[in-house]
Amino acid sequence: MRAALAIVFILYAGAGLAHDGYDHGEWLWTENPLVLGPLGLSGGLYALGVTRLWRRVGRSRGVRPWQAVSFALGWLLLFGALVSPLHWLGERLFAAHMSEHEIIMALAAPLLAVARPVGGMIWAFPSSLRPRVGSLGRSRLWRLSGRWLTDPAIATALHGGALWAWHSPALYDAALQSSIIHWAQHVSFLASALLFWWALLQGRARRRGYGVAVFYLFATALHSGFLGILLTFARGPIYPLQTSAAPQWGLTPLEDQQLAGLIMWVPAGLVYAVAALALAGLWIGHSGLAGRGGGNALITR
Repeated sequence: MRAALAIVFILYAGAGLAHDGYDHGEWLWTENPLVLGPLGLSGGLYALGVTRLWRRVGRSRGVRPWQAVSFALGWLLLFGALVSPLHWLGERLFAAHMSEHEIIMALAAPLLAVARPVGGMIWAFPSSLRPRVGSLGRSRLWRLSGRWLTDPAIATALHGGALWAWHSPALYDAALQSSIIHWAQHVSFLASALLFWWALLQGRARRRGYGVAVFYLFATALHSGFLGILLTFARGPIYPLQTSAAPQWGLTPLEDQQLAGLIMWVPAGLVYAVAALALAGLWIGHSGLAGRGGGNALITR
């Protein structure tokens, strides 16, 4: 299915964007080809594919302009989080590291999900290969696994599980000490976030009228906010390795952790709450039109 293919394309980019132990120096942008290569490949495939598609069938056909803008914004957010000096700072301050994670999960992932980029990317391949690439999403394995993974309840559970598991002290410290484990952390954050947003914005939740999406968005806001509260009000540093450099930036280790907790609690929680309210408005509006016999006309536009 297309959802699975989109996740594969974006994960290929995201895998290279994970922390890899590269020495960035002082306030430098990332120059590691393992980071820039996959990011450039994903952006290049999409730009080439959409350009080729629009030349063939006309602008706004196949891929709408707002979808292209959504992908561009999501791509730029990944670039800003993991290539800009924020990435360098995230290796030294917990608050900056938390900002990276939230940009990936709460901002970039939903933009990439609503963009549905795989259709545009397929057009970047030679015409002889496009049917083969497209057929991958129609295989029985992809359909069955994709149907299961993009179920709203399962996608929400996977996303929440990844968030809580990686913030356990043992796994978090392991990720700081191993580039491979840190790579796995970032991949799981991006993968679970893409599945979560895809399931709620493009999958079954959308077909059910967004009521299910509203429930799971509020649930995610609650449990992620609770984790942020735990970090904010803890009496001592939970991740000593992560906060050890905080004094160099005028913060105590506990203050650095409290700031990171506030970032997860307030701005990230606000994203989930705003998305839930927006979908609730669409849900109510669609329900009202359906009750007057106009719902089908709206849904099929």
